[in-house]
Amino acid sequence: MSHKFEPIDLSGVKTYPLSQRKSKVSTAAFAKIWQKGANFKDFLDRLPDILAGNHLKTVISSTAKAFQEDKTIVFAMGAHVIKVGLNPIVIDLMERGIITAVAMNGAGIIHDLELAMAGQTSEDVSASIGNGTFGMAHETSAFLCDAICRAGKTSSGLGETIGAAMIEKKLPFLEHSILASGLRFGIPVTVHVAFGTDIIHMHPGFDAKAAGETTHRDFRTFASVVSTLEKGVYFNVGSAVILPEVFLKAVTLARNLGHQLNDFTTVNMDFIRQYRPMTNVVNRPTADGGQGFHLTGHHEIMLPLIAAGIIEEIE
Repeated sequence: MSHKFEPIDLSGVKTYPLSQRKSKVSTAAFAKIWQKGANFKDFLDRLPDILAGNHLKTVISSTAKAFQEDKTIVFAMGAHVIKVGLNPIVIDLMERGIITAVAMNGAGIIHDLELAMAGQTSEDVSASIGNGTFGMAHETSAFLCDAICRAGKTSSGLGETIGAAMIEKKLPFLEHSILASGLRFGIPVTVHVAFGTDIIHMHPGFDAKAAGETTHRDFRTFASVVSTLEKGVYFNVGSAVILPEVFLKAVTLARNLGHQLNDFTTVNMDFIRQYRPMTNVVNRPTADGGQGFHLTGHHEIMLPLIAAGIIEEIE
């Protein structure tokens, strides 16, 4: 049986004044045009107070406030941060006392070492994977395998031992090393290894037992740092899986042991939004208090912008 529908009668539609409606965008939040000769702080102030423009300014102000109030600021990073030339930015924030602690994945120690050793890193995987030479540079694996073995015989963590070995060997480009800088400035740099993910795991000299023991020490140090994160800021820059998982466990451990961890800021930075960092860094840890942000963009542009903004606001 067919039905014939007539166009609905609109004469009874109810409206109300625009002035009574809540709007999400106001001209007061609009961007301001650039004036020749203005400074960097002017640039930030001229960004719109809408979406990422507002988030960027809030991340900067929250970090500056945490620093001024002597709160913990953690910089967790994937190795891509190193590979796009950002070690000077990270080291400067460490030297200024803005960064309280650094955490990196297993790839981080490889690229950080190669920069300190040779002033260059990041091989062309496409060119070397076909003939089986990928990851087979001798000096990199020999140095790290030796340092890991040494760490296994001490009570030090993985990051601390590798940094100390770099300083001891007086590597020629030492000033570019985050690990060595951690030792120089008294800032913990923890390393969180997942077995099978890094080139040194393919080498016969790799001591898996020592690596496992020392990376677990670093996890405990990291958890100790996270337990002081109240009113502080946690950055996850470029780690899609390992560090978001490590962070979530450290937050759980700190709360389980009775540490107050209810009000802090988390920031995830990457090229795209991905499930794990959005869930384990931005959303879950701050579900009962605090604030979480995701900033999408290239690290080599976004991190210098944020670092400059923090420094400007502090000074």
